[in-house]
Amino acid sequence: QVHLVESGGGLVQAGGSLRLSCGASGRTFSSYAMGWFRQAPGKEREFVAGISWSVSSAYYADSVKGRFVISRDNAKNMVFLQMNSLKPEDTAVYYCALESHGNPLGAYDSWGQGTQVTVSS
Repeated sequence: QVHLVESGGGLVQAGGSLRLSCGASGRTFSSYAMGWFRQAPGKEREFVAGISWSVSSAYYADSVKGRFVISRDNAKNMVFLQMNSLKPEDTAVYYCALESHGNPLGAYDSWGQGTQVTVSS
């Protein structure tokens, strides 16, 4: 069983920045991918960014390209999401996720509890 814990959410003004962190503990898998998703009120959960184990591949939703950067520290089993130039439409609960087969665009099978990000206009 993998346990994921996010941190770093909060309230920020439009144009500001936040850095989300997520730590993985328990059973982890070699070469797993990690990603971030978000869910705004009344909307479906959506993919934000994903990164491969080797850090050679990173993928982003079109809505965040050029503003968000995903990174990871494999030695610490952590993944990060640097969010810059935040917009009110980025307001959502952000979830960290792990994909055990190593595909950043695959089916994520472990999830954190989420952290709230609110961007005021």
